Amino acid sequence: MPEIVNTFVKNKNYSGTLKMQKQILADYKEDITKYAEGLDQTRILNVYKKIPAFLGNENKKFQISKVELGARNREYIGTVDWLNNAGIINVCYCLEQLELPLKGNYNPDNYRIYFRDTGLLIGSLDEEAQEDLRNNKNFNTYKGAIYENIVGDMLVKAGYDLYFYKNEKGTIEMDYFVRDKNSLIPIEVKAIDGATPSLNNLIDNKKYKDIKYGIKLCSQNIGFNGKFYTFPYFLTFLLKRYLKEK
Repeated sequence: MPEIVNTFVKNKNYSGTLKMQKQILADYKEDITKYAEGLDQTRILNVYKKIPAFLGNENKKFQISKVELGARNREYIGTVDWLNNAGIINVCYCLEQLELPLKGNYNPDNYRIYFRDTGLLIGSLDEEAQEDLRNNKNFNTYKGAIYENIVGDMLVKAGYDLYFYKNEKGTIEMDYFVRDKNSLIPIEVKAIDGATPSLNNLIDNKKYKDIKYGIKLCSQNIGFNGKFYTFPYFLTFLLKRYLKEK
């Protein structure tokens, strides 16, 4: 949020930013109860408040059945869409088939929910976790979620819809997918620079005919190893332009 960023720039530290983030999160809750006409505000709030908990899980899958005791999908129809349309969240759907077109191959009942603003994801954590993160860079289980949240929002702002993939056995998982004119492009977001077995598998396996190369976003410089391009996170906003010109 602009005011929070401006406060950090002026003070050159995080003093006061947590209080501001908490206030924005509280304002969102108030807006939900005020403007969510025609829908159950309590259920929208239930979804909204549970986002950090699911992002802390290994697979990050959002499950309505775990939002409250006895919750059913049919009772929550429209709640996720409302939060998305309100500009509070980004929704990332799981692809069922790794082939083009993207919009024709996703499962609408299998999705992850990210905050539209990553600072508010940090603000939604308990105060001790925030201090640990900022002072010691100790991200723990939220490390992947925070980086994915940042990249996902940049992709959305560039005009992309969000899709991920995880096979039934859990042996292949990919954070995001985009496309160019002829190719399906897997994007792996690495919180720390390391091995990319899933990315290599998708590119090397002849079963995935639409995948010709991939992209790895990490803290490294620009590069290409013959299989995938490496870009630093902050260049994600230029990705769509690069793929079009490429």
